[in-house]
Amino acid sequence: MNAPNKSGWKPEMQVAESGFVGGPATTTGNRALMLEEPLLFEIGRADVTGVDLPPVDASAPNRLGGLARSKAIGLVGLTEPETVRHYTRLSRQNYGIDLGFFPLGSCTMKHNPRLNEKVARLPGFADIHPLAPQSTVQGALEVVHQLGHWLCTLTGMPAVAMSPKAGAHGELCGILAIRAAHEARGDAREVVLVPESAHGTNPATAAFANYRVEDIPATPEGRVDVAALKARLGPDVAAVMITNPNTCGLFEKDFREIADAVHAAGGYVYCDGANFNAIVGKVRPGDLGVDAMHINLHKTFSTPHGGGGPGSGPVVLSEALAPYAPLPFIRQNAEGTFYLVEEEDREERGPTFGRMTAFHGQMGMFTRALTYMLSHGADGLKQVAEDAVLNANYILRSMEDILHAPFADSGPCMHEALFGDKDFGGDLSTLDVAKGLIDEGYHPMTVYFPLVVHGAMLVEPTETESKAAIDQFITAFRAVVERALAGDEALKQAPYYAPRRRLDETAAARKPKLAFEG
Repeated sequence: MNAPNKSGWKPEMQVAESGFVGGPATTTGNRALMLEEPLLFEIGRADVTGVDLPPVDASAPNRLGGLARSKAIGLVGLTEPETVRHYTRLSRQNYGIDLGFFPLGSCTMKHNPRLNEKVARLPGFADIHPLAPQSTVQGALEVVHQLGHWLCTLTGMPAVAMSPKAGAHGELCGILAIRAAHEARGDAREVVLVPESAHGTNPATAAFANYRVEDIPATPEGRVDVAALKARLGPDVAAVMITNPNTCGLFEKDFREIADAVHAAGGYVYCDGANFNAIVGKVRPGDLGVDAMHINLHKTFSTPHGGGGPGSGPVVLSEALAPYAPLPFIRQNAEGTFYLVEEEDREERGPTFGRMTAFHGQMGMFTRALTYMLSHGADGLKQVAEDAVLNANYILRSMEDILHAPFADSGPCMHEALFGDKDFGGDLSTLDVAKGLIDEGYHPMTVYFPLVVHGAMLVEPTETESKAAIDQFITAFRAVVERALAGDEALKQAPYYAPRRRLDETAAARKPKLAFEG
């Protein structure tokens, strides 16, 4: 049995506001399988160790030089069972897609098929080294090449950079390719336009690439104000970064008109492809005039969020930007052999802007994504988009009678449904609804984003949820919203039944306590 938590916290045994009585207090603070887990420093001691080490020979040469420790570092020693149990117990307090419906908007928390995991763990993929001779990893190179081929096919784009390690990394890749293309023609441009309905990483990426970011307003219908965008175009505008479908859950129906106007003004069009799941197999962004777009493999193609290491955010590029793609990239010679084009390959590399990372990418993500594509096929990927849109619209229409849905009349939503906190009773807020959902057993939806809606609640069900699962969520969501509309002040103290009660999130972010105080 784990020891009582010395920090002094124990689960509350009675919650008067809800009428729930948990029974008498326990000595350990545990409640059956809800275990109160101490910190590592509260379990072990710094003067013991969980492993047996041979005695140190004092006459042995010091191989650490000036890096040798001068004093103890104070880490506690735990046995293997203590360590395994500690992290296993903590893992049981996490919420994950394998536990239940995960409605985070703009995150596409879909099921990760176990077939993908099986393929990713094949030794030929999992155990290879990035510096292995290319002749010994032909299968792996072919996987990367084939995945890139299908990404180009699905997007209608002629080239792809596979090395970016995440969506934001892919954004930077696309913007650097745009900068390189402008510089190649001696055109120094300083501004990137970003609509209000775009993802927050878009302005951050443009600023990181040393561009000045200017906002483009949204229309009352939740889409880009085309007239305002056209009025701002000029010789200083390098690019426009548009998320499509956007963060209001809507398809930008004027995208082709926007792209034509940007190109006519000498700029490029960057499309944030984070929400590609809603249109995969249905719309090819290349046909809309896109010059660069990153694709989040962990969203559309079901590779795990986090992935146990680097993720993957390939970037598809138009014919105009393809020459500036980062190194390395894969080619296949006449004999069918795959090889990497690197810096020294001056004839093949073209006017690339350089490289994004030391090696080519994340093999585990590539194998999972390609497995997902091949197991679904073209018809299956098309159905992915159709079912994702159907599920989101089902939630939208099931909630719009009691919850403010500002863009419900703007046409069908795409991958996600957006709500606001209008008409909540008392001083109740979106945060209170989110915490109330925790008590109902759900991870909350995305809250307070996008900023164009007050008290935003963004719900994305994805295509992998059944109607029964969505109905159950809707029932719980409606119940919590009805409490908020009625001004139920008990919501201000939710969650009641989680391993921890409500925390001061602002203080935790601004004044975190990162050191253990025994």
